[in-house]
Amino acid sequence: MEALTELFTFEDYGALVSLLLNSILAAALLGVVGGLVSVFVMTRDIAFAVHGIAELSFAGAALFLLIGFDVVHGSFVGSIIAAIIIAVGGSRDSEKNAIIGVIMPFGLGLGILFLALYDGRAANKFGLLTGQIVAISGDSLRLLVVTALIVLAVLALVWRPLMFAGLDPQVARARGVPVASLNLVFMVVLGLAVALSVQVVGVLLVMALLVTPAAAATQVTASPVLTPILSVVFAVVSSVGGVLIALGSPVVPISPFVTTISFLIYAVCRLIGRRRIDRHVRARSQRESDLDRHPSLHS
Repeated sequence: MEALTELFTFEDYGALVSLLLNSILAAALLGVVGGLVSVFVMTRDIAFAVHGIAELSFAGAALFLLIGFDVVHGSFVGSIIAAIIIAVGGSRDSEKNAIIGVIMPFGLGLGILFLALYDGRAANKFGLLTGQIVAISGDSLRLLVVTALIVLAVLALVWRPLMFAGLDPQVARARGVPVASLNLVFMVVLGLAVALSVQVVGVLLVMALLVTPAAAATQVTASPVLTPILSVVFAVVSSVGGVLIALGSPVVPISPFVTTISFLIYAVCRLIGRRRIDRHVRARSQRESDLDRHPSLHS
């Protein structure tokens, strides 16, 4: 009990919520972006790319921290560079996975090097790994909001052809869909989404907002309408819930709370999905058994 008291104080909680209302709203907007982008991440099976982009985003942020610039800008630069490299580096999945496998250790190594050379506050270094949305400046916050709105606008414009290209690229290409161009557009969007999500959960745990929400949603529904809706709800609950809980803890950063909520949502959805499958199997077995006992039902 004493340990929980040290972990959570919730002193002046109402004042903190009011003071950091903009950050909470930004977390909600980032949750919307993460929830929508994660649908395409799951559809295209490119969760590995999320981690690869995050590593170079980390390197960019660490470089900008070292040279005295805004780390948010550096995160965007690193993410966009990684996204473009992955998008144009190869058309086959094996080629893309190889490129991502090369980028990940390279970006991580560069980031560690830049942080080792940086002699400023240790909290700034730690924030790159664990998220720092509560501490971001007003200018950085405005940049996050504008970028999130751009991502949402692009997704609204290309949603249907992008989904078609992700589900069946050969047929989409035969129908005249510009698959290669859409792939590049989406990778840039993914890069922006990674840079946004890094501000909430840091580099190490970025998949909690860009993979887990859609992974949870697909456990309980296959509807092309409900999946993105649930994914957004799960991502917003994780991001905003993590921020709200973190405000009551003076010692724990945001990311553990965000990732824990995200994981619990996935675990519950997984359990629900498993029970739905079991009921479907039992119902199907029952129908087959009834048909075997009553052959006249076949007609």
